[in-house]
Parts: sequence; C-alpha cells; structure tokens
Amino acid sequence: MPLPVPPVLPEGVDPAWLPPAAFRAIGSRRTLIRGSGPLVETVHGEVAQACRRFGGRVVRDAVADGSYDLVLDLGAQGPELLGEEGFTCAREGGTTTVTARGGRGLLYGLFHVVRLGETAFTGGRAGETHRPALPLRMLDHWDNVAVHPVMGQVERGYAGGSLFWRDGRARGELDRVRAYGRLLAACGINAVSVNNVNVHAAEARLLTDRIGEVADIAGALRPYGIRTHLSVSFAAPITLGGLSTADPLDGAVRGWWAEATRRVYEAIPDFGGYVVKADSEGQPGPFAYGRSHAEGANLLAAALEPFGGTVHWRAFVYDHRQDWRDRTTDRARAAYDHFVPLDGEFAGNAVLQVKHGPMDFQVREPVSPLIGAMPRTRLAVELQATQEYTGQQRHVCWLGPMWSEVLRFRQEPGRTAGELARGGLVAVSNAGDDPFWTGHPLAQANLYTFGRLAWRPDAEPRAVLDEWIGLSFPEASPRLADGLHAVLDGSWRTYEKYTAPLGVGFMVQPGHHYGPSVDGYEYSPWGTYHFADRDGIGVDRTVKSGTGFAGQYGEPWAGLYASPDTCPDELLLFFHHVPYGHVLKSGKTVIQHIYDTHFEGVEEVEEARSVWASLAGLVDPACHARVAERYEEQLRGAREWRDQVNSYFFRKSGVPDGRGRRIHL
Repeated sequence: MPLPVPPVLPEGVDPAWLPPAAFRAIGSRRTLIRGSGPLVETVHGEVAQACRRFGGRVVRDAVADGSYDLVLDLGAQGPELLGEEGFTCAREGGTTTVTARGGRGLLYGLFHVVRLGETAFTGGRAGETHRPALPLRMLDHWDNVAVHPVMGQVERGYAGGSLFWRDGRARGELDRVRAYGRLLAACGINAVSVNNVNVHAAEARLLTDRIGEVADIAGALRPYGIRTHLSVSFAAPITLGGLSTADPLDGAVRGWWAEATRRVYEAIPDFGGYVVKADSEGQPGPFAYGRSHAEGANLLAAALEPFGGTVHWRAFVYDHRQDWRDRTTDRARAAYDHFVPLDGEFAGNAVLQVKHGPMDFQVREPVSPLIGAMPRTRLAVELQATQEYTGQQRHVCWLGPMWSEVLRFRQEPGRTAGELARGGLVAVSNAGDDPFWTGHPLAQANLYTFGRLAWRPDAEPRAVLDEWIGLSFPEASPRLADGLHAVLDGSWRTYEKYTAPLGVGFMVQPGHHYGPSVDGYEYSPWGTYHFADRDGIGVDRTVKSGTGFAGQYGEPWAGLYASPDTCPDELLLFFHHVPYGHVLKSGKTVIQHIYDTHFEGVEEVEEARSVWASLAGLVDPACHARVAERYEEQLRGAREWRDQVNSYFFRKSGVPDGRGRRIHL
C-alpha cells in the first residue's frame, strides 16, 4: 500500500495556512508513530513529507529504536474521556508525546504540535488534555451543481467557482478537495455539506442517480477525518420518486426516504446526514400538508437513524411576502414563534440549525433568543464565514470577535450560547476555487477562526488570529506579524462603523447585497426596516409598544432590552425607535454618532491600507498585490457608504454635523 502524502496543489494555488515551513520543527526531528488505521497513515504521510524536506526521520512502532523527539501514539491506553477526537500532549525527558484513542484525535494532535512549532520541543510540558467542546464542527457550502441564472455557481460565494462542481457536473479535481480537507482538519472542522441549501433540479439528483459524484468527494475528504453531508429537497419524493405527495406522515413517502437513504449509505458508509431548508424563501416543506417542522424533520431522522446519520433542519423560516405597511409583523420574531412550541418533539438525531442572530447575518444583531429557549431540542448555531453582508471578501472584516461575543453570550444563567449548541457549530463556507481559496487572502482568517472557535467556543479570538498568522506566515518577521494583526484586529468594528450604526441592518443594495442603499429594503416584502423619519430612527421591538420581540428573551436580557436607557448602545436601534437627539451612553447624540462613526470608519480603512502598503517585500508579491487591490475597493466602498448614509440622515433629520465636516446635500 503506497504511503499517503499530503496533496500537492497546482502551481499558482496559494496553500493558505500549513505551507511547508510550518512543519520545520517536526520535519527536522526524530518521530515515532504508534498505531494503525487510515488516519494514522495520513499522520505518517504528513510527518514523512516534512522529514524529507527538513532532514528528520520518522519510524513506525515495529522498528522503534533509541530515543525520539516526538511520539505520536494511538492506542486504547489513552484516557477514555478523550473519545475519538481528543488527545493529550506532554513533554518529559526530552520527548514530546501525543496520545489519542482515535485516529481523528491523533491527527488533531499532530496539527496541535504544528501550531506550537519549536515551543513543542522546549522545556517541560505537563500533560494537557485537548478535546472538542462541540461534537460537530461543520461547513455548509452553498455551491450549485449547475450555474444558477442569478446566483451563479456558488450562492453568496466570493471566492470564485465551486471546489466541487462546474457547469452541471463534478469537477473531478480531487487533489484540490483533499487539500481543502487538510486545511479544515488543521483547525478542527470535521464535516462538510457539499451543496446549496436551496436545492435546485440538478442538486436534487445528487441524492439518487448522482450519489457517486458525492462519494468521490467524500473519498477525497475522508483521509482528513471529514464526514460528508448533503443538502436535500423536502419535495424529493415527488421530483425524484414520482410520488404524488411529500407528506411526512404518508407511508409511501417514509418508505421512499428509507430506501433512498439506504442507497446513500451503500455509496458512502460514513455519510454524515442531510441538511434541509424547508418552508423558507420558496423552498418546499411540511406546511404544504398541514404538518409541523418537527414532523418534517423526524421523517428524515427516521430514515437516517439506522445508519447513525443526522438531519440538520434549518430554523430560517419566516414570511418573505410581508406588507411593509403592517408594523406588527416582525421577521426577527419568526424563528422563535415557529419553533419554540415544538420543543421536545424533534427526534434525537434531528438538529435544529439556528442562525446566530434573529435576522440574517448582519454586521450587528442580538443573539437569537431561540438558542436559549428549547432545552429539549438539540440546537446547532449557524454562523456565516462567507461575507455576504460584511464586505463580500472585497473588504477586510475579520469576524472572530463577533463570533466570540455570540458564543460567550449567556442566554440563560450559567450557560453560554456556545454551551447550548449541543448539536454543534456550523458556518456557511467562504472557500472557492480562487488561488487564494477565499478570494481575499486575509479572509482565510475567518475560515481558520471558525474552526478553532468550533473546537473551543471560549477561546480568545485574538490568540486564534495570531495562530493563523503564525501558520500562514511561519517565517514572518515581528514587523510582518504585527502588521497582519493590526489590519485584521478591529476590522469588524471598522466595517460596522462605516456601514450599520447602532444595530441597524440591511441598508444594502437589494439582491446582491453589496454597497449602500439606505432604503433598499425599507418597503420590501422581506421585512427588514429601519423606520427612519424626520423625528427619529429605529424599530420598536418592545413588548410595551412594539412588536414584542424583546419579550422573547429571558431575564436579565428582556428587561435590559425593554428600555432605551438600559439597552446596549450597539443594539439601540434594533430594539427602539428614538429621536436623533437621544443621548447615548457615550454622551453623543444618535445623529452625531452616525456622522462620527462613518467618518472614523473611512479613516481606519485608510490607515489599514497604509499599514498593508508598508509590508510590501515581506509577503509574496502576488498576495500583496491582491490585498492591495482589494484595499483600494474597500476604501472606495467605505467612502461611498459614508457619503450616502450621512447625506441620507442629514436630509431626514435636518441636524448638521457638530464638527462641520462636509456632508453632501
């Protein structure tokens, strides 16, 4: 059997994190590997390639002799609490030892040593236990098999085409897929859904006669411990099976799903399960038959249960044909209203996948109240790594701090959102076939950060950012490392400053969602309004006088959000309609805050652009040029946001900028 080696990318493809130099510390030493199995072979291949490059030596337990700098040990003697994915790491007597009970654990332990670099082989290290806080750490690809006439090959994708599909068929470039799995495993991700949750005709057939294409992708991801999932259409029994109904309580429908699922597992024995978007934005679902979402999810859960599979049922369900004149309708309420009455009715292998905020991945939202309101249901929290509303990977916007705030939010006394996500953490992927994987090279930091926070939701995001910098630029000088940290850390707040003030969202161009349009969705049926008039701005979501959304939270949050005096300033306009002269806790009025932050945001982009320019010669020229070009677009976009937003609110309020800066009339 040939020795598995890490995939070699085509010339011109940037390796993201894990370039060869990241393995120097391991590759220059003697390593002993104990154990057997497919993932142990992957570990062996990684170490062997590093040793060939840097002059070290790797041996298997059968030929062990002498002392070793590193021992990677897979065996039943590891602590039982480690499970399949955990590992221990210790250093004693000049040897660093990683011990695991499962192949994934040994693989993750190897990448842990890679992250440590030379520090893994210095001094002593008491035994440390590492295991993931969440069992499932998953990426959802919104990749279309056939090119969609509006959304293209990848819906909400900003990094070129799909890694998996091109023009209606599988790409077949499995080395690239395997390299992707390697990147994901290195930050702790263990599952990937390979197609769009909006399942069109070509994508639907992946479940049946095209399952072999999915099996090929699964085979490329498997060496790095990645399980493959598939988005399916609730109407598949009709569109694929020729039945007259997709009623989840119909016996023929249940039989069809059971047989289709059996065939999936014949092709992919370690298949992870299904992802379903139902009764949402035109996708079919159980409402057509008078059935609940629990009944719909349980239909698929029953088909998957004999094989250990899971159905991820998205909670993104709302009325997208609203009348803007009706102020009692509030899209923010929808997920809670639909799903809380169903708590306890979902099968054990059904996971309700909940967006982290109540709306749609805006730059600032409160944490969804649904996350803490269904104690008898397995919930997964869904984030968006692809930057649909945060600059579309043309703007630098590192989302680690936002995600950390979400995951550390104490939805109920003593328990954070990260702890309540018993079904795992999921993100919409931001990777594509672009040579830099994510279009903007610095957007790779979002993908890496998601994986590390999914492994440990309470991790310090800035330490994770420095990990990414160290792995991506392992030979960086302090000047380069500091410069990279400077342009990324704080970039989310900068983006917020020049786009969305105090919790207002959706002031974007409809459809493609790039660039400012303050009234873009104000009179739209999608239900996202700021209600700005001559006297004030914001949406009243209080119980006393508004939509009642604030009352969906438990205490203390319901009480804090109920009053503009106690509501956090950054969410003020999400929960309250206030006069432009309302004084914030900062001492500024709302209108002056809008003016100031939009000017500040542009200035911060100008400063970041200058920092990046100063790093020329310290990074690969192609990478530097790509980022520099994107900074020009970011600066242009920030100025456009500033001028449109400030002019709009000056015209609404009639209140001039207190600092006398130019606002276009």
